[in-house]
Amino acid sequence: MADRVTVIGWDGSPLTAAARSALAAATLVAGAAHHLALPEVPPGAERIRLGSVDLVARRIAGHRGTAVVLADGDPGFFGVVRTLRAPQHGLEVEVVPAVSSVATAFARAGMPWDDAQIVVAHRRTLRRAVNVCRAHTKVAVLTSPGAGPAELALLLEGVHRTFVICEELGTAREQVTVLTSDKAADHAWRDPNVVIVIGGSAGPAAPDGTGGGWIGGRDPGYPPAVRGWALPAQEYGDGRPGERPGQAPGQGLGEGESAGLRAAQLARLGPRTGDLVWDIGSGSGALAVEAARFGAAVIAVDTDPDACGRTTAAARRFGVQLHVVHGRAPYILEDLPEPDVVRIGGGGVPVVSACADRRPERIVTHASTRDEAEAIGRALAEGGYAVECALLQSVELDTDAWSERDRSVVFLLSGVHERREASR
Repeated sequence: MADRVTVIGWDGSPLTAAARSALAAATLVAGAAHHLALPEVPPGAERIRLGSVDLVARRIAGHRGTAVVLADGDPGFFGVVRTLRAPQHGLEVEVVPAVSSVATAFARAGMPWDDAQIVVAHRRTLRRAVNVCRAHTKVAVLTSPGAGPAELALLLEGVHRTFVICEELGTAREQVTVLTSDKAADHAWRDPNVVIVIGGSAGPAAPDGTGGGWIGGRDPGYPPAVRGWALPAQEYGDGRPGERPGQAPGQGLGEGESAGLRAAQLARLGPRTGDLVWDIGSGSGALAVEAARFGAAVIAVDTDPDACGRTTAAARRFGVQLHVVHGRAPYILEDLPEPDVVRIGGGGVPVVSACADRRPERIVTHASTRDEAEAIGRALAEGGYAVECALLQSVELDTDAWSERDRSVVFLLSGVHERREASR
């Protein structure tokens, strides 16, 4: 094993004294081509082009001497340090950091970044990175070949964002370009690059009025003013149970939007950061908003333009990002990006079958009668889903008189796609 392993971050600035000292003593140096061309690399040192970090780690483990690994930016931030320190390699490393490419990108843009989400986009994670860009107002994307600005833009079709694209940071060829996401696919971009994705409605202002946050990766207004999830109906209106501002009595949340049913549906869906949720038949937007509050990207679909308006208003009130689509399922679903989980608020067997054809991990819906529940269960099973069904009964009580105010009985159906779930 190497006597000493030093990982040096490089951001284009002159190397520090500590970095120069480590390099001067190195008998093995690993890095990209531009790292190995640095004048501080000893001419007699063995040079390894850094491709697979695992292969380099094995070479270092078998090396007798002093090893240095050069990497761009901060090597401890989505960098090589994690792999080098993995138990199978047994390497103890010293780290000489540099400014991370994310910090540099935000500095070039003149923006704070404590409230930004940060994701890595490879071919296998590109779709999830795009979902984070759908769900949040400020995201830094560390790209890779085949998962760059153009690919991000193509998958964000229909969602307006501004891209700040920072190419080859720290080099003489550094360039920063600002353009709308619909234009990014029209250009060829140089690697490496970082993309700052900005857009959507900001969350509520910080309660102290400063606009500053206290935890990284969150909007300054986090946590939201309303605590909890599966919120009661009045949280989506003006204080009168089941009603929204300007509505006549009786036009509140629908049967499929009751707090108890939403709680059970959300528990089975398990929406999370990086997921894309379809909410088909979004109604008031209650479930779509709450799925978004978990950090998931959400596409809310409804055939009623008024329902689309209510969903948009609910998203604005709670400070979450939703993509609201006006159209009739199942026809409108053909052009939507692939979902991870789906909640179906209406449409019956045809919509269930159309969603099952897209193979999301989970589908959740409800039925009013046993016959309808059996038909939906068969459609899910034929689509390759393991089906669960529960009869939910909830009774709302008037706590002044402790008398029954409202009663709801509904069949809750959920399907888990066995192949998709096993592959996670």
